Amino acid sequence: MRRIAIIGGGPAGYEAAQVAAELGAEVTLIESDGVGGACVLYDCVPSKTLIATSEKVTAFRDAPAVGLSSSATSEVSVQLAVVNERVRRLAANQSADIAHRLSRHGVKVLAGRACFAPDQPGRTFAVDVSGAGEEVDDQEAGGEKAGQPSQRIEADVVLLATGGTPRVLPGAEPDGERILSWRQLYDLTELPAHLIVVGSGVTGAEFASGYSEMGVPVTLVSSREKVLPGEDPEAADVIEKVFTQRGGTLIKQARAASVSRLGDGVEVRLVDGRTVTGSHALMCVGSVPNTAGLGLEHVGVATDDSGFIEVDRVSRTQVPGIYAAGDCTGVLLLASVAAMQGRVAMWHALGEAVQPLRLKTVAANVFTHPEIATVGIGHAAVTSGAVPARTITLPLSGNARAKMQGVTEGFVKIYCRPASGVVIGGSVVASQASELIHSIAVAVQLGLTVNELAATFTIYPSISGSVTEAARQLMHHDDLD
Repeated sequence: MRRIAIIGGGPAGYEAAQVAAELGAEVTLIESDGVGGACVLYDCVPSKTLIATSEKVTAFRDAPAVGLSSSATSEVSVQLAVVNERVRRLAANQSADIAHRLSRHGVKVLAGRACFAPDQPGRTFAVDVSGAGEEVDDQEAGGEKAGQPSQRIEADVVLLATGGTPRVLPGAEPDGERILSWRQLYDLTELPAHLIVVGSGVTGAEFASGYSEMGVPVTLVSSREKVLPGEDPEAADVIEKVFTQRGGTLIKQARAASVSRLGDGVEVRLVDGRTVTGSHALMCVGSVPNTAGLGLEHVGVATDDSGFIEVDRVSRTQVPGIYAAGDCTGVLLLASVAAMQGRVAMWHALGEAVQPLRLKTVAANVFTHPEIATVGIGHAAVTSGAVPARTITLPLSGNARAKMQGVTEGFVKIYCRPASGVVIGGSVVASQASELIHSIAVAVQLGLTVNELAATFTIYPSISGSVTEAARQLMHHDDLD
C-alpha cells in the first residue's frame, strides 16, 4: 500500500483521492476551506447556481413571446437574500456529498493548511499540517475546523492541488461591501442599483450577463475590443448583442486604473482619465495560483514567474513523486481539466496505464445568456490557417425547435479535416450549449468523421438536430465558410 498526501480538496484533489483510494492506496487529503475547495464552496458551484436563478428570470420575462402572461404582474422580483442563502446551502450540500463519497472510499480528510516540512526524510516526503489533528466528518465538510494541534504526515507521493485566488488590482482592493471579488457577491442581501463589472473574460462576462438577466443595470468594462477575447469572435458578438439588448452597457478598450468608494457607491477610474460610477464594483481581473507558503523550496519544486507549478502531461513536477493538478498549474483553468489532471496523476503514480492529458479534446463552456460551448481546434487556429479545416455555421434561427422556443440567437459550428472529414472541433451558442456540445466532443475524442456524425439519429424537433445537419452539409462540400 502506498501512502498518498493530497494538498487541496477541490476537483483535482477530491477526484485524485477517490482514484487513489479505489486503487488501494492510503490517502490523506488536506483542505483548509472545506471538502470541494473554493470551486465548490465559493467559485464554480455558487456562480452557476446564481446563474441558474437568472435563467428562471429570463424565462419569466420572455414568456409573452410564446403566448404566456401573468395576471398579477409582468415583473419578477428577485429576493437576493433568499437566492444567496440557497447558493450557500447548495454549495455546502455539494461539499457534504463529496465528503461522504470520500469517506466511503476510506479517504482521511483533514481540515488545515499543509506545507512541506523543512527537514525532509529523504525517501519519502514529510508534510506538516497546521490547525488539524482530527478527521473531518460529513457534517464538518463545508467549513474550516480550527484549533487542533499540528501534525506531520509522511507520504510516498504528494499531489499539489491548491487552486487559485482572485487577483487583486492595486488601487482596487475589495472591501466586501461595495468593491467586491466574485467570492464576496453572496453576502449581498439586495440587488445592486448599478453594478460595474471590471474585466470581460469568462468570469466577468458570466456575472455581467447573470445580473443583467436579473434586471440589474450593468456596465462591463473591457480592456479589449471584444468581450471574451479568448472565444470565437462570432460567439462573442452574440453575447454582446444580447447583453446590450437587455440594457447592459459596454465600455471597450478601457483599462481600470483604480476603484474607490464614493459615498454610497463606487467610482471606477480608467487609465485614460474617464470615470464610471455605480453602486457596486465587481472585480474580475483573473486569479493567482495558491503556491506561496507550501514549502516548495524544501523539496525543490519550482514555479514560473507567475507562481504556477510546471507539470507534464501526466501531472508530474520536476521532482519524482510530487505531482500537481488544477489551477495551481495554469493548465486550462477549468474544473473538468483539474479533475482529469488529478485522476491522471494518481493513475500514473500507482502504476496504472494512463493516457496523457489531451487538451485538444477538452470541452469548455461560458455560462452567459446564451451559453458558449467549445471543443477541440478553435476559431483562431482555423482562420489563421494554422490548422487546415472545412467549416460550416448553422444559425439556430433555422432550427424548428428553436423557433418553437422563441430562440432567435445562436448557432452550431463544426470544423473537420479537409480530406478525411474527421471532426476536429466545434462550438455551440445556445441556452443549453453546455449539454449540446457533448456530441461534438465525443466526435473529437473518438476521431469520428462528419459522415459518422451525420449518420447518428437525433430527435426531431431538437436543437441537437442542428449538429447532425451541420455534419450532413459538410459531407458533400469541399469548401464551406
